[in-house]
Formats: sequence, structure tokens, C-alpha cells
Amino acid sequence: MIIFGASGDLTKRKLIPALYNLYKDNRLPEGFAVLGIGRTGYRDDTYRTYIRTEMERFVASEEHAGGRMTDFCNHLYYLSLNPAEAADYGNLDARLRELTGEQEPDGMLYYLATPPSLYGVIPLHLKTARLNRPHTRIIVEKPFGYDLESARELNRIYASVFEEHQIYRIDHFLGKETAQNILAFRFANGIFEPLWNRNYIDYVEITAVENLGIEQRGGFYEGTGALRDMVQNHLIQLVALTAMEPPAVFNADNFRNEVVKVYESLSPLTEEDLNEHIVRGQYTASATKPGYREEKNVASDSRTETYIAMKIGIDNWRWSGVPFYIRTGKQMPTKVTEIVVHFRETPHQMFRCEGGHCPRANKLILRLQPNEGIVLKFGMKVPGPGFDVKQVMMDFSYSDLGGLPAGDAYARLIEDCIQGDQTLFTRSDAVDASWRFFNPVLKYWQEHPDAPLYGYPVGTWGPLESEAMMREHGAEWTNPCKNLTNTDEYCEL
Repeated sequence: MIIFGASGDLTKRKLIPALYNLYKDNRLPEGFAVLGIGRTGYRDDTYRTYIRTEMERFVASEEHAGGRMTDFCNHLYYLSLNPAEAADYGNLDARLRELTGEQEPDGMLYYLATPPSLYGVIPLHLKTARLNRPHTRIIVEKPFGYDLESARELNRIYASVFEEHQIYRIDHFLGKETAQNILAFRFANGIFEPLWNRNYIDYVEITAVENLGIEQRGGFYEGTGALRDMVQNHLIQLVALTAMEPPAVFNADNFRNEVVKVYESLSPLTEEDLNEHIVRGQYTASATKPGYREEKNVASDSRTETYIAMKIGIDNWRWSGVPFYIRTGKQMPTKVTEIVVHFRETPHQMFRCEGGHCPRANKLILRLQPNEGIVLKFGMKVPGPGFDVKQVMMDFSYSDLGGLPAGDAYARLIEDCIQGDQTLFTRSDAVDASWRFFNPVLKYWQEHPDAPLYGYPVGTWGPLESEAMMREHGAEWTNPCKNLTNTDEYCEL
């Protein structure tokens, strides 16, 4: 495995710990080697020392005393070169021959943990150096393009260097056990399938928010924003998992075919949608925390969104007329990712609102993080005289199985790549279809620099305008409480 950007944040926080988890579980090939590539002037020994020190921060403390970690680090190597310089790739070829003992080493796994500006550069240099051999694979991090045009250019570059089966566009959301469990929940249980359509579902909301800011990444985030960082990839994939048809056979091709069908069924955004059904926000300072414009490397008049909420529709037989509300934001009251399915109310309400309780529509909550689990809300009679109906919950938590979902998302996806399983990786046509849908939003903002960008104080649930957007449908956001400890605790709007 060759990691470009081996001294960067992603490598030390995610990739090396994931590889270590695979190693200690004996899930890596015997005699594996990891070659780090970067401009920092490490040698093999100094890079191992650097990684060993960093792992003490990102790997569980009980691992530090054992020799297993040291053994793992002995599989790490380093080559200092500039990934942007084509001439340096001859040194990479020579080092790979040295490590493998082969004249034309094949079966490499390249991982691009670099700034996106190098995503289109590195593959072309690999091709020039003849390092894009038939059994080689390449993993590319998001964002895969900044708009439709750049995404298509990247797809063209990669298609000129690799076959599609060699390209693994990674999104760690799909590596989470709880994301995959959406498929198991839907397609392994016959009781929900008859209800999973416009006849019984009123609306769906998908939330992925966090209670942190941009964490010293102002330079990156200024050129990205919430739409590119979260919506065009993470959130729309959760929409696909929720809305897709069951594949005839569960394999990479059939699963990804159904994902693309959802993307191609997204209702094209109208002028009204662009004006009324998309809410942008940017967090402002609180008494103790700075606003986005006070963050390092952020312009004082920045128009970059740190929050976005959208209403989208799906034009197909199953979902026509059912709105999907999606939102993401930084500096929210808590960190949570969840899908909430709101079922239609009963056609006739027999029970009165006695004792301050009113029967409410059923709600299904699929919690991806934290407190991973599933909650179903339904009405039951309160013991005693009369018919006072109260909403109660039936809930499942992964913690009831003895712990959180096993495994690390990056470890799962890297292992899938080693085994050649592309099921949980994004295909080129899905990238194109997603960008075709979202590109009009970026174009609209570019052509209308005065389009509203609402401020919201740090620690709040975003602009009030996003709540107004929901009320058009008689809907409201489901806001988990701050410091949520149980899946049945939800805040009032």
C-alpha cells in the first residue's frame, strides 16, 4: 500500500489506526508493506518513530505496552518525494522494486490522502512512470470534484489511467456498520417493506450535524463549504440508502445500480426550490466561542456556508410527493447523524386529547451516531380510566449487544479494497448524477452573490428559516438534546 500524503492529518488519525486494527486482527496479507509518500524529509526509521508517537494519541491506550504495535510499525517505510513532480516518480518505481523484489511490481494499492488539487495530477504521473499496472488499485478521498465540470474532468483523467474496477472512491460514511444496517433493516424484515412508500410515509428527514467548528481548517473549508463537504456525498448517499429499491442480487453492480437510479430520480431544482427550499447558514460568535469569520484563515466577509438545509423530492413510483428534508451544520448543540421516517397519521382519530396527550403519527428513527440504534414511536393507552393515548417507544441499541458496532469504517473499506469488493465505493456515474443535481445550487449562489446567508449563534440548531421551510409541509425538525444519553430524549423546537 502506497499512501500519498503520509505525513498528513488523515493518515495519522484514520489510515494508520485502521491498518493497525486490521493487522492485530490478522486481516492483512502476510508480508504486507506500507510505503508512505510525502515531501517531509523522513527516512524509514524516523517515519516509524513519528507514527509510533502519533499512534499513542489515536489508538487505545491498552495497545501501547505490547510489542504488537512495534511489529506493525516495522512494516512501514517512507520515501520523500514531491507528488506534483513527474520526474520524482522514477524514485518511486525504484523503491517499489526494492521492496517487492520484482522488476515490474504489480498489485499495489495507492491511497490519495492528499489535498484535492493533486487528485488529477498523481494518476497522470503514475501513468507516465508505468505504475498503473493491471492489478493495481487506487483509493481517492472526497471531494471528487468541486462541481460538475471538475468532477467530469477527474472522471476523464482516471478513465485514461485505470479501469473503473481499479478505482475506489471512498466515503467513510458507507463504511459505518450503522449505515450498512439501514439495508439490513429494510431488506431483511418483511413487515416494513409494504409501508415503505408514499402511501404510508409523510416525509423523511436526514440530519448529520456536529458540535465542533472547522478546527484550524479555515483554508480548506473556505473553498469547500457544507454543500461540497457533506451534502453532495454523505447526505445524498443516506438518501439513496433510505429510498433505493431492493437489488435483485446483493452485489457491487446491482447495489450501485440502485443508488444511481435514486440520484437520477431526484426532482430537478426549480427557481422556487433555489429561492425557498434551500437555507444557508454560517455560525456566529457566542460568549465563549468565535464565529466562523473569526476563525483562522477565514475571510472577514466570507460567504461560505457552515449550515445547509434542503427540501428535495424523488420522482418515482415509490416516493412521488414525499419530501426529503436534509441538513448538516457545524457548531450545533450536539453531534448526531440520524434518519427519521415520519409515517402518515391515522385516517380517522377516535381518541380525544385527554390529560394533555394527543395521539401522534408514528416515527421511526435510525440513529447512525452516537448511541447507535433504532427507535420506533407509537401510541399506547395510558393505564387508568378513559382513553388517554400517549406516544411510547420501542428501541434497540447496539450497546445492548455488549458494545458499539464492531470495526472501524476505514478499516472495513480498506479491507474491501484489498479484497476487490467495490460495493461500498462510489461509481463514476453516481458521482456524475449527484453533481448534475447539486450543480445548479452552486451556479445559483455564484450568479446571486446576495442570496441569503443566515447567521446562527454557536450552539443553536441553525437559522430559524429552516424551520419555516419545514412548516410548509406541516413538518418540524427532530432535534436530539444536547449531551444525549438515551435515544428517547428529544428537545422541543
